[in-house]
Amino acid sequence: MSTLFRFATAGSVDDGKSTLVGRLLHDSKAILADQLESVARTSAERGFGGEPGAIDFALLTDGLRAEREQGITIDVAYRYFSTGRRSFILADCPGHVQYTRNMVTGAATADAVVVLVDVRKGVLEQTRRHLAVVQLLRVPHVIVAVNKIDLVGYDAAVFQQVAADVAALARDLGLPDAHVVPVSALAGDNIVDRSANTPWYDGPSLLELLEALPSIDELETDLEALRLPVQLVIRPQGALAPDLLEQGAETADDYRDYRAFAGRIESGTVRVGDSVQVFPAGVTTTVTRIDRGPVAVDEASAPLSVSLSLADDVDAARGAVIAAAGSLSEPRRELDAAVFQLDPRPLTPGSRVLVKHGTSTVQALVADIRGRLDLDTLATTPAGALEANDIGLVGLKLSANLAVEPYAAHRRAGAFLVIHPHDGATLAAGIVTEGVPA
Repeated sequence: MSTLFRFATAGSVDDGKSTLVGRLLHDSKAILADQLESVARTSAERGFGGEPGAIDFALLTDGLRAEREQGITIDVAYRYFSTGRRSFILADCPGHVQYTRNMVTGAATADAVVVLVDVRKGVLEQTRRHLAVVQLLRVPHVIVAVNKIDLVGYDAAVFQQVAADVAALARDLGLPDAHVVPVSALAGDNIVDRSANTPWYDGPSLLELLEALPSIDELETDLEALRLPVQLVIRPQGALAPDLLEQGAETADDYRDYRAFAGRIESGTVRVGDSVQVFPAGVTTTVTRIDRGPVAVDEASAPLSVSLSLADDVDAARGAVIAAAGSLSEPRRELDAAVFQLDPRPLTPGSRVLVKHGTSTVQALVADIRGRLDLDTLATTPAGALEANDIGLVGLKLSANLAVEPYAAHRRAGAFLVIHPHDGATLAAGIVTEGVPA
């Protein structure tokens, strides 16, 4: 099993996300003694819970002063902790609609998303929005934590109704089966250990699920072909050559001739002797050397950063893509995409933007907007523009070919950003949908 698992928390305002995260960290022994003393002292000063020794677990995660003063989560709070089975990176995402863009950031690289639902309120519009984002981003695992179960007397019927609504919504969105867990973040029921207060629930606790679910890297092992977006072309000149003597070349001339393409392997594995294809050069060649820093290795896999030396002198620069030979889709200058609008400035047909894909950035035109997702009906409705937090379908025309692929087939190669050409702000996050035009 992988030792690292990334997950994000999301949900509507006051569903108890920060409390759940704090309880999870506390009960898994991931809080330092001085942190716990500080939180206990602040909780006592505020009279939290009305009982001596009661702890406001939300204070463990709401780190910004504005968050503490307003009692809301504003930014994504990243936390790191470990159990006996694996290590975790946790992204506690905001619940307010105006901060949904932060939730997109937190969920984009997650292995799982934990969506909280208040058992008394059930599925809300923001729940629908968050689950729609999860579907858009193809997050492998969805966990719905039905919180505050203690406030309905641990009533099984109330939980089962919410669970049925969640299952129906997941089915309508085309999500994989969601794991639904009854929890009380405040009391600790089913967070780390299974609770005696819910004898009618025979599933795992939240932490047990997080420890058992496979990560993206485990799911994609040997399933995705090599993709390495080139970040830098390394070509030492004469004065630099002596600095590279430790790498094993026999003469200084060898160093002057050294040329390698450096970047982070986004997917797959590369080995010395592998046949690879370089985009946009259109050249197929062979890997002759793989370096991890100063060390030459025989193979490397995602997500390592390496430099590759190739048998042929390939004309490639930053923005190029090195892929397993024969695996790269036909490059595109037009594409259909689903986008999540992040900027308050609307995205309209005719807008001139930049599209950043991997390490490549090209000019683009928003050719048309084909619809917006109605979060009440989950149907796509006509739209003349996309406003902040809208999820919509657009057509883009690019100024140069990009090695994009359908997101459903290749999660990393199918994602991109839409950027404002003047101020560099990220306008939208997008994914390439099926049916990309040739």
